[in-house]
Amino acid sequence: MDELPEEEKPGIPAWVVTFADLMSLLMCFFVLLLSFSEIDAQKFKQIAGELSQAFGVQREVPALEIPMGTSPVFDQFSPAPPEPSLVNEVRQSTTEQAPELETLRTTTEVQIQQQLERQMQQTTAKVEQVLDEAIRDGRVQLAEDEHRIVIRIEERGSFPSGSADVTWEFEGLLLDMAEVFADIPGKLTIEGHTDNIPIRSDRFKSNWDLSAVRASSVANVLLESGAVEPQRLVVKGLADTRPRASNDTEDSRALNRRVEIIVDLSGPMAEEEARLRELVESHQGQPLAPDLERQTTPAPNLQW
Repeated sequence: MDELPEEEKPGIPAWVVTFADLMSLLMCFFVLLLSFSEIDAQKFKQIAGELSQAFGVQREVPALEIPMGTSPVFDQFSPAPPEPSLVNEVRQSTTEQAPELETLRTTTEVQIQQQLERQMQQTTAKVEQVLDEAIRDGRVQLAEDEHRIVIRIEERGSFPSGSADVTWEFEGLLLDMAEVFADIPGKLTIEGHTDNIPIRSDRFKSNWDLSAVRASSVANVLLESGAVEPQRLVVKGLADTRPRASNDTEDSRALNRRVEIIVDLSGPMAEEEARLRELVESHQGQPLAPDLERQTTPAPNLQW
């Protein structure tokens, strides 16, 4: 009787052995690579920092960057520069100077500016008092521009048409103004202006000549009084380069024919401000309001 063939028993496939050998060799290879490698700590920290910024990780604030002061009202602080954000953030600013010193300095600045404005108003009032009648007649206009007083003299009643001779009435007004200018410091600039209608005569070849001679005539009257020093005067002839109005009509051209006397007080005001600051610094730590009001009399050398 023939024997039956033996049944094949199930087992591990043959390829598994080869795969296991390959994995073992790969693991040994990477272990050897790791044992030969060196870790650069600085480069690792740099890469880690860049990754944390890329993923929005909030940076740690070192102890050296602790804010100098916080507000009891706002307990949120961000040392980063302000950027547009959808989230409302409260950002603070600090200073090394004491807040009370800043408050005193602000009060002092207000006192100084008020004193300078008061002196400027008093000076303008002196000039306005002398020119009161001429201002009401419309022959003279008075304006205040920062630290300058502008006296605008219309041609009507001051100069004959096409002439640079000062009228008798206007000459008397200039003599009264010279007495006021003697008590007011600063440079006096006299500007002559005309319209755009060309002029050509035996005496004046152009509007430049007319405007310059008219300004010189006003300066001569001020000098004849003896109250105004020549070093303070500046004479300019501007012709029709700076019109007040358009030259389309006779009325507008009449507005452009004028002489302007500009009292520049910027220099004396700067000196007075320096004097007031010196006075305030000498009284640090003491009440300034009564002292400043009582001791800020105009300096004698300014003749204010």
